Amino acid sequence: MNLDNELIINLLQKNFSHIEAQARQLIAQSATLKKVEAGAVLMRTGQYFKSAMLVVKGRIKVFKEDDEGNEVFMYYLEPGSACALSMICAAKREASTITAKTIEETELITLPLALMDELMINYKSWYYFVLENYRQRFEELLETLESVTFKSMDERLEFYLKKQQKALKTNELKITHEEVARDLNSSRVVISRLLKKMEEAGKVKINRSSLLLKNI
Repeated sequence: MNLDNELIINLLQKNFSHIEAQARQLIAQSATLKKVEAGAVLMRTGQYFKSAMLVVKGRIKVFKEDDEGNEVFMYYLEPGSACALSMICAAKREASTITAKTIEETELITLPLALMDELMINYKSWYYFVLENYRQRFEELLETLESVTFKSMDERLEFYLKKQQKALKTNELKITHEEVARDLNSSRVVISRLLKKMEEAGKVKINRSSLLLKNI
């Protein structure tokens, strides 16, 4: 076993221990460990996948982007997770319907497409892993759809901040008003006004380059 395979096996054991050992061994034989800098676009709408990705370090932002560049934030991918949509698109040789970008230095284990079928057929733990990831992402998409469809912008903003707080596991969000506006497909002026109202209500504290969530 070479050092790269051993490193991949250790990362799989740490982040994907629920996948059976034989499947992890098979993945390590064919997979590649990839390091990606912050701000890199990993996939775009309309792009075809050459591999599936497992996240072992960092964080990836997944969002929907239209033809004019408008964005709607969907969810984050963190260590121990994979994008079920990308895995299914990869397996079916279909184009991506989402865009994904790293927001910090990230490490990925990339799997060749030919391995996906073998894992799905021969290893139940991998099959259930893909299904569980798909279930989680589907629930997140339903939450986002409900927010966009039925909530006012101030309610959407509060929902968004709570989602960020939960995903990032911190009350201090290092994010600008412009970034929030882009994620919610709104304008910076509108978001700044709503954040000011939330600050007056004691829900947040606005700092120069971050937001502190206090009572939200």
